[in-house]
Amino acid sequence: MQERRKSNRKNLMAYTQVFDLYGGYMLGYLGDLDLRGAMVIGQRVVEENTELTLAIELPDLPDTSISRVTIPVRTAWCQPDISPEYFNIGFEFKKITPEQIVLIEAIMNNYEFRRVPPIDKGKTTP
Repeated sequence: MQERRKSNRKNLMAYTQVFDLYGGYMLGYLGDLDLRGAMVIGQRVVEENTELTLAIELPDLPDTSISRVTIPVRTAWCQPDISPEYFNIGFEFKKITPEQIVLIEAIMNNYEFRRVPPIDKGKTTP
């Protein structure tokens, strides 16, 4: 699949459950996220161009008591994961509110998986 994304997604290190709000079932776990969409790792195939409303269970975030955010989405793609029993499902947010933008940014800032090399304690800085 050709990469058409205009912004970098943030890989997350929180096990954040994602549900199909009106279908009433868990789609999977949030894999990455940005202000335009998200990738969910799940066990079901979701057809492209399917419109859903995601219910994302929020991890603990500073300065908020909100535990769930719901966002209307369109399925942009769905492909097998490296593990054969899972699928990576790309969702495009159709509409997000200013309040949801703040929550999404807080998730990205607090739970982004950072690939930072460990500090070598035996090495001195110049």
